Amino acid sequence: MKAFGPLTIDLTAAVTLFSRNDDYFGGQTLEQAPLYSAQTNLSYDFGRGVWAALGVTFYRGGRTTVNDVTKDDSLSNARVGLTVAVPIDRYYSIKFNASSGIGTRTGTDFDSVGLVLQYRWGAGL
Repeated sequence: MKAFGPLTIDLTAAVTLFSRNDDYFGGQTLEQAPLYSAQTNLSYDFGRGVWAALGVTFYRGGRTTVNDVTKDDSLSNARVGLTVAVPIDRYYSIKFNASSGIGTRTGTDFDSVGLVLQYRWGAGL
């Protein structure tokens, strides 16, 4: 993460690991390869607790095997999203978010919108 005044850029990398499931749909065995992801966000702080962020996330991997039969379901996807946060008072804020798939091989080709009421305990703003 690096800040340039009110502008911040961050980069996150992750690996999701899955354990073997020996009771998948009535005793079948499910195994899943690791799922790798990278996300970058560009955020702007407008002051007084108002901020917005534009982000891009890339996913790759996660292919499954059921009873030693490899499936053609590995991910190789990209998504873009926007979040805007506006405080209501010292403890509450509202966040609006939206995201969309911009490149999809399997699974994450959907659009989403959300409205979140967030409560912060402790010092607040």
